[in-house]
Order: sequence, then structure tokens, then C-alpha cells
Amino acid sequence: MAKAYERIADEIRRAIRAGELKPGDKLPPETQLVEDHRRSLPTIRDALRLLQEEGLIEKQHGRGNFVRSPRTKVLRTNERHQWEKDRARESADERLKTGSTEHDTGLQVSDLVFHASYDEGTADVDIAEAFGVPEGTPMLVRTFRTRYAAESAPFTLVTSYLVRGVVESNPDLLDAANEPWPGGTQNQLFTVGIEVSRVDERVSARPPTPEEAEELELPPGTSVLVLRKTSYDTSDRVVELSDVTLPGDRTEMHFTTPLERW
Repeated sequence: MAKAYERIADEIRRAIRAGELKPGDKLPPETQLVEDHRRSLPTIRDALRLLQEEGLIEKQHGRGNFVRSPRTKVLRTNERHQWEKDRARESADERLKTGSTEHDTGLQVSDLVFHASYDEGTADVDIAEAFGVPEGTPMLVRTFRTRYAAESAPFTLVTSYLVRGVVESNPDLLDAANEPWPGGTQNQLFTVGIEVSRVDERVSARPPTPEEAEELELPPGTSVLVLRKTSYDTSDRVVELSDVTLPGDRTEMHFTTPLERW
């Protein structure tokens, strides 16, 4: 049997989903909700806390509780990698028309704000083991943030690793000023003669760090999905590694696996 605070939350939730309460609308004060529902203030606060954890409302300090604007959803599928590979050898004009974020969100290039930074680093134990290179190998460490221009939080937090010696034959690949790169990493690798033959992705879920929760603007209680993407070339060498943190309140992952006929 539902508890009192759950029933109150359900009433407010129904009103939001029915459009009776719209994004940006202010909820009645807590004292009014106490009177309307004939319940105690702690019960009302439990109901509001539940709705905050679901990302339906947000509490603005000193102003009250407001219906949260739904954030742009991200649908990430395992088919995106073949889509990226199909584009890797297209002309620059074609590659400039769209990218992987647009593919995952349905937005246009002009809708997005992109930021990239590059750093020189060395492989620690984890990265060295993943690439099969000695610890201390020079690496190009890249961080990417892309957001919808109408929103303030990025879709994902991405850190990408490349072995510097593998890509430095093309100096353009060492300069963050060339980002966003049309065609993404697969085209970048293509410019140095590398063809990606398979992509391995491992996904887990965990609570966010305080820094992740702040940057991704996560509702309280929201988990993050942590994805490690490993790209291999045609000789089964690891050529790129990405650690991607995805907000659990706006990310859907869809996997389609063709099965061989008997």
C-alpha cells in the first residue's frame, strides 16, 4: 500500500505529466500543500523530495519548488559506430553537416555548443594495460563537452586517450583548435592510415561524484552510467580509449544484436 507521501507525489506527478503543471510553473508553498492534502509538513517534504529525485521538480533556494524543464534526451545505440565509420571517408563538406551528438539527440549542428581541450600526458598503469604499452608512454589526453545551446549542462563527460606516437604524424590531430573535428575520431584515425575494425563498450552504473553531479546538473539521487569505449584497428591493436560519464536521467542505451540463422 502506498504511503501518504507517495500518494501526494503521485498527484503532483500526474499533474505535471498531464500538462496541468508546465515547465517553469511554481508549485504551491509547502504550507499550502499541507493544508490542501491535510498532511504534516514532513510528509509534504518527503513527497517533494521524491519528485526532486525523479527530476520532475527542482527547489530554488529562497524561491520555492518549480516544475523542471525536461532535458534533451540522448539515445545511444551500438549502431552509431558503423554510422561513424561510414562517414569517416566522406568529403569534409559531408562530414561537416552532422556528428555523433546530433545522431544521438536529433539536434542540428547549429543547436550545439562544443568544447574540447587537449593535454600531453603519460600512460598510468590502467591506461598502459588497456593499450598494451609500457607505463609512462606519452599520451594525448582529450576532454570533450557538448551541450544543447538552450541548456547549461553537457550531455556527457568524455575523456579520450590516444598514443601520441601513433597520431603525431598528422600535426592537426595534436591541436584542440581543430575541434570539433568533422567525422570525429574515426576520421582522425583515418588520416594517419588507421581503420577501426571493432569497438568494445563496457557499461556500469554508480552514484556520481560531487563534481560530476554539479557539472551534469543531476537531480538528487540520480546515478550516472560509466562507459569505457575501446577501439581496435584491423590488426586488433587498441588505437583509442574513451571514458564517458552519462547522466542517468537523460540517457537511454539501446543495443541491437543480429543473430545468425540456424
